[in-house]
Amino acid sequence: MSAHAAFEWNVLLKGRLWLAALMGFAGGLPLLLTLTVLQAWLTQENTSLGTIGVLASVMGLPYTLKFLWAPIVDRYKPLALGRRRGWLLIAQLALAASIALMGFQSPGEHLLGVVLAGFLVTFFSATQDVIIDAYRRESLLDREQGLGASFYTYGYRLGMLLASAGGLILADIIGFQGVYLVMAGVMLACVPVTLLAPEPEQTGRPRSIAESFVGPFVEFFTRSDVAKALLVLTFIVAYKLGDNIANHMSIPFYLSLGFSNTEIGAVAKVVGAGAVLLGVAVGGACTLRLGLYRAMLAIGVLQALSTACYVLLALAGHHRGWLTGVIAFENLTVGMGTAALLAFMAAITNKQFTATQFALLSTLATLPRAVLAAPSGYLAEFLGWPQFFVACTLIALPGLLLLPVVRHWFGDAAVRRVPAEGGRSAVVDAS
Repeated sequence: MSAHAAFEWNVLLKGRLWLAALMGFAGGLPLLLTLTVLQAWLTQENTSLGTIGVLASVMGLPYTLKFLWAPIVDRYKPLALGRRRGWLLIAQLALAASIALMGFQSPGEHLLGVVLAGFLVTFFSATQDVIIDAYRRESLLDREQGLGASFYTYGYRLGMLLASAGGLILADIIGFQGVYLVMAGVMLACVPVTLLAPEPEQTGRPRSIAESFVGPFVEFFTRSDVAKALLVLTFIVAYKLGDNIANHMSIPFYLSLGFSNTEIGAVAKVVGAGAVLLGVAVGGACTLRLGLYRAMLAIGVLQALSTACYVLLALAGHHRGWLTGVIAFENLTVGMGTAALLAFMAAITNKQFTATQFALLSTLATLPRAVLAAPSGYLAEFLGWPQFFVACTLIALPGLLLLPVVRHWFGDAAVRRVPAEGGRSAVVDAS
C-alpha cells in the first residue's frame, strides 16, 4: 500500500468515527417506536386508521421543528460534562424515561396518555438528533464528515432495525408494553457512551439567548452575501430533488408494470436496502479520496443517471432483471448522495452555531421529500411514466449546475491533505 493510501485510510481506525456509529444507534432507536411499533400496537387495539394517520403526523412534528429549540442547545452548557455531552445526557435520560412511560399506557383505555408519552419520545428524540449532529460536526475534521455520516447512518439504521423488527418480534412474546420497557433499558445502555466520549473542542458559543436565535442566520447570510447564501440553500434543496420525486412514485410505477407485491418487496426491501448501505459507505469514501466538491459532482451525475434508468425499465416492462438492476443502482446513488449531502451541510456550519445551523439545513434538505414531491402523482398521470422519469432526470440538472456556483462555500472540505516529503502534510486542492 502506498504512503498516500495509508494516510487516507488510517482514518478508519480512529475512535471518533466508531463513536459516530454508536451515537447513530442511539439516534435511530427511538424513531420507529412512535411509527412502526406504535402503529402495530394501535392497530391491535382496534384504533381507527384515520386516528393512526393523524397521530403519526402529529408525533412527527418535533423532527421537522427541531430547529426552533436548537439555539438553546447552542447557548447553554447545562452540566460539567460540557455543552454537547451535557445536553446529550439530559436528552437520553429524558428519552429513556419517556419510552418507559409509553410502556405504562393502554391505547384501548387512555389514548391521550399514549399521545402525550409518544410526543415526549419524539421531542427528546429530535433533540438528541440535534445534539448528535452538532457533536459529529465538531469532533470530526471537514474531510472526515462524509465517512462520519456513513458510520452514523449505519448505526442509525441498526437502531431502527432493533426497534422495529426486534420490537415487533418481542411484542408477540412479552406484549407491546414490555417492548417499550425493554427499549427504555436499551436507551439507558447508550448513556455510558455519552459519559465516556470526549467533549469536542470548544470554539465559542453565543453570548446571549438573543444571539443564539439570531446569530446563526446573521452569520450564515453575511459570510459571503445574501444572494450567494440563498443559492447555497437552493442547492441543498435541488441536489437530490429529481431523485426524490422519482423515488416518491416508484411503487405505483412498479405495480403498473405488472410486478407483484412479493416481487417488489423482495427486490426493493432486500436488494434496495443493501444497495443503500453500500452507497452510504461508497459516498463517504468518495468524499475522503476525491474531496467533497469532486465527490458531489460525480455523485450528482450518477444520481441523474440512476433516475434516467427508470425510463429504460418503463420500456423493458415486466422484467425482473431490469427491476433488480434499476433498484440496486438507484438505491446505491441514494446512499452516496445522502452521505455527501450530510458532509456538505456539516462543512458549511459555523461551529459557534452548529446545532442550530445543522438543524435548519437538515430540515431544508428534507423539504423535497416532504413538500415538493407531493404533486409527483399528478405529474406522472399527465406525462405518462417514461416522460415523467425524463422530467425527473431534467429536474436533477439545476442541482448539478449550481454546484460550481457554490464551490467557494466548500472551504476546507474541498481540500485534502497528502503527505509531503519528510513526513509532513501538504495541502492540495482536491476540487
